[in-house]
Amino acid sequence: MRATFLVKQILGLNGVVVSEISLFETEIVVKLKLTRTKLGCPKCKYMTHFRYDTRTVNSRWRHLDMGVRQTWLFCQLRRLKCPSHGVITESVPFARPVQESGFTRDFEHLVAWATSKMDKTTVTKLTRIAWRTVGTICERVVAEELDSKRLENLFLVGVDEISYRKHHNYLTLVTNHDTGKIIYGAEGKSANSLNGFFNDLGPDRAAKITAVTMDMGPAFAKAFADHAPGARICLDPFHVVKLGTEALEEVRKDLWRQMRKLPTPEYARKFAGARWALLKNPGDLTERQGETLKRIKRTGGALWRAYEMKESLRAVFAGDLTNYEVSELLERWCSRASRSRISSFVRLSKTIRTHKEGIMAAIEIGVSNGRVEGLNTKIRSIIARCYGLHSAEATLALVMLSCGPIDLKLPYERAS
Repeated sequence: MRATFLVKQILGLNGVVVSEISLFETEIVVKLKLTRTKLGCPKCKYMTHFRYDTRTVNSRWRHLDMGVRQTWLFCQLRRLKCPSHGVITESVPFARPVQESGFTRDFEHLVAWATSKMDKTTVTKLTRIAWRTVGTICERVVAEELDSKRLENLFLVGVDEISYRKHHNYLTLVTNHDTGKIIYGAEGKSANSLNGFFNDLGPDRAAKITAVTMDMGPAFAKAFADHAPGARICLDPFHVVKLGTEALEEVRKDLWRQMRKLPTPEYARKFAGARWALLKNPGDLTERQGETLKRIKRTGGALWRAYEMKESLRAVFAGDLTNYEVSELLERWCSRASRSRISSFVRLSKTIRTHKEGIMAAIEIGVSNGRVEGLNTKIRSIIARCYGLHSAEATLALVMLSCGPIDLKLPYERAS
């Protein structure tokens, strides 16, 4: 078997023949020739038999390593004149446009797959490329491999924001509840962050969205009211209960600050251990936490009343009740909270009344933002694994690689 034919089989490349092989101490250089006669535009499907001129462009790409040696591919490419993109270097079947990338598709897919599983520093050591190059490779792979039909047949979506960096740097992410995949992402957390989503979606497909789950922030609700007025805004009851817990925590902190100012600070130290006794569900308390809760009950006061209201709010959504019963109990709870003279619960009662329609919509349709919150947890682990990310573009690329509609395959899977 000839060495050139053997190397071609090892490289796993189609549409080329190996003309020459050079072996060096740290790398292998393989010279290729294209087998086709037509010239193809790398940015569109335009093909032609005619060259623009007799000039050739010497191009090279990094391919998968052979053992301990880096593999470099060299090929002389011709130029053509595309009606859409002007004079441009012809495409090759094994790599993206030479103007954008100096790596083969197999190499870039390996890097992107590895980046979705481990931190970027480890990927750089494994593949012997620069740290920034990993990010640009991921962006190229996502741009080409992202499912073009991800915005088709959208009926139930979820939208949420997540912080990817300190100092209020956020991403807005849209999730398809039916597939459990993130289908859109943009920098920021305002209504304008969804403009790109609705521009890509178009008015016809936006009209098919029947419901959207979100938190109680007004920005996302405004965007859907403007672009998809037929979609029902659904506010997850989990967020309502979470707000009740936060209101209770505010009462506890205020009381703790007051106790710290007393002449006997040991009471404040004992009270500090009551936090989890108040925040945890009664059925999950340890024996010690249960005793702490009993002491708070015997003491009474605003803290115990706040705890009772938190638990009664949780009970509204925890029971097997009809929609009418939930609506009535929620209204009674708001009336009680508004008369409680506890500022945090007075504010919460106003918030619930403002968003009651969205809360009831979530209960009637039977949807929650749990899938979105689960994806957010996965994204936070990705960000932590990378020890932080410096740009929204790099973060979105990693998010889509790990949680988006991308069927990313390793080189041996693509070959089979």
